[in-house]
Amino acid sequence: MNQSNHKACISVDPGICGFSCTVCARSVEKRSVAIEISGSECKQIGKLAEHLEIIGLKELFMPLTQNPVYKAAQASGCHASCVIPAAVLKAAEVAMGMAVARPVQFSFDGDKENV
Repeated sequence: MNQSNHKACISVDPGICGFSCTVCARSVEKRSVAIEISGSECKQIGKLAEHLEIIGLKELFMPLTQNPVYKAAQASGCHASCVIPAAVLKAAEVAMGMAVARPVQFSFDGDKENV
């Protein structure tokens, strides 16, 4: 398959904020992907989408404090626990063939008073 045909999309339900979105990564070169975030009414995620265009392979392995996706999230005013930046990196990994598309989930167990 031609590398430019690799695409990965993730539907994200970020929780209590209610600003669901879709994150797509599409290979544009051998070691880079174009990022598109759509469907969110969150102003911060809208800004994040504007900051992210192309992600290269090296960005996948950068530490959080140096990672351009997380730097863009910070510059956009995203909340520290926002899951969208992680979804961007996961989609990029899959589109670059560095990971397999598998569901990612975390959930709260038990009732609120005992957590």
